[in-house]
Amino acid sequence: MIMKKTGFILLGFLLITTMLFSQARKPTIMVVPSDVWCNQNGYMIEFDDYGTKIMVSDYRKALQSDPDLLLVISKINELMADRGFPLQNLESSLRSLQNQQAEDAMLTSRSGAEINESPIDQLKKVAQADIWMQITWTVNQVGPKRSITFNFQGLDAYSNKQIAGASGTGQQSFTAELPVLLEEAVIAHLDNFNGQLQAHFDDMFTNGREVVLRILVWDSFDGDLYEDYNGDELGEIIENWMFDNTVQGRFSTTHATENMMLFEQVRIPLYDSRERAIDARRWARDLQRMLQSEYNIDSRLMMRGLGQAQLVIGER
Repeated sequence: MIMKKTGFILLGFLLITTMLFSQARKPTIMVVPSDVWCNQNGYMIEFDDYGTKIMVSDYRKALQSDPDLLLVISKINELMADRGFPLQNLESSLRSLQNQQAEDAMLTSRSGAEINESPIDQLKKVAQADIWMQITWTVNQVGPKRSITFNFQGLDAYSNKQIAGASGTGQQSFTAELPVLLEEAVIAHLDNFNGQLQAHFDDMFTNGREVVLRILVWDSFDGDLYEDYNGDELGEIIENWMFDNTVQGRFSTTHATENMMLFEQVRIPLYDSRERAIDARRWARDLQRMLQSEYNIDSRLMMRGLGQAQLVIGER
């Protein structure tokens, strides 16, 4: 009898632990208007990327100018929160980014970033969401009746790959309230969409987050990636480090010459030993330190967004 009670207690403890662990593994989401919606409504900003003009969404202007956007984001946030998904608020993240930029502008001892970052990449660093949920919607009017057509895209914040999607049109209604129309339209699709998000996050938790690493060589470096160090070429040393520091040794060397290596589909741990989210910069910093401490090789680490690191060998 005692054994049975003990068994039930242990079983209950395991079930509770499993439930709590599952809740702890929910991906963090940020809801943003899609590029298509921003472009259609005139909320774009021009970004100069080394002389190339690129248009990106101007979220700040959209939030300040379009009250419907606030209503839509609030309703989606509410529906996602009801299903247990933690959320990063777009408006709050933009405010934090603005404060950070003001502080950076006061630092006169540094010349700035080595690689231009788009406003979207800067926002992603501040928001630290796992998944960006892009929304597009159109209100259809037929006489006194209205309906809403929507499209959701779940994008991995690190790789920018779409990992979930849902779209549809709600039934016609006499109601004029946009949040009500939106909820009626998406409610039948949301659980399947969330299931796709959760499956992707579970895969990341098991197999690691996907990032990209690019290795370059300064022309001032006395050597190249074929240089021999104690019987191993520098490129081989880097590849060995990659194998030892990726989840299950998962990465692809898609390009390798004497002056450049490109690693894609690189799977890095989701969290470090302190339960902090690991981005490409924090992970690649360990490679930079290894090259310096073991081979006395200087390098400069540069970033493009959360998921792309570039290590240039030869000097800082």
